[in-house]
Amino acid sequence: KGQAMEQWIDAYLDIETTGLSRFYDYITVIGIYLCNSEDAKLIQLVGEQVTIDNLLKALEGVNTIYTYNGSRFDLPFIDSSLGIDLEANFHHHDLMYDCWRNNLYGGFKAVEQQLGIPRQLQGIGGIEAVWLWWRYQNDDDQNALSLLLQYNKEDAVNLKALREKLDGCQS
Repeated sequence: KGQAMEQWIDAYLDIETTGLSRFYDYITVIGIYLCNSEDAKLIQLVGEQVTIDNLLKALEGVNTIYTYNGSRFDLPFIDSSLGIDLEANFHHHDLMYDCWRNNLYGGFKAVEQQLGIPRQLQGIGGIEAVWLWWRYQNDDDQNALSLLLQYNKEDAVNLKALREKLDGCQS
């Protein structure tokens, strides 16, 4: 531990859940894509790893958390489930509102298509992510878990691509 702590600047955060109610459902995956000027890495907290301690450890050194619709979904869900208000502890930037200012509407996948942001996994959305989790939980389907994690990774990584495209729109 002699070396200095890595300085992460931006975190692109996306969660997967068992449903839309933060009162009855729970978080299955928190994907965090950490980026600084030289490097990037993905952290995925899955199932029992989704704890306040693990989340805060993953976000060490982060200045800004970027989400899509995170103000209305991801962050309230995290607050409800883990008891932490990330907006009180970090700067939060919801890219959905930038999209709206640029006349880009619809869910994240629709905006990706409008901007030409590619996605390897086609035909998987929020409801499929729920099914994949239950296939993993009920049948120990490792392929379902692998697909869910790939889906979550694309969401988190594509948030950075979305931010870069939006930065191009501002000029």
